[in-house]
Amino acid sequence: MGEFTTTIEGRLDQAYRGLQEARSEGDDFLADTLTAEIEDLRRIAVDNGVTLKR
Repeated sequence: MGEFTTTIEGRLDQAYRGLQEARSEGDDFLADTLTAEIEDLRRIAVDNGVTLKR
């Protein structure tokens, strides 16, 4: 696995953890922001041929 893939997956892991916390705390703004970040990271991965674990 290359450094780019590792970085994308690490950032996705952080974003998913943050999203879970935001939802459990009722922080809709942060949840929306992290959802958008996740979508962007997944799009970047697809655009660069990265196969994601999740």
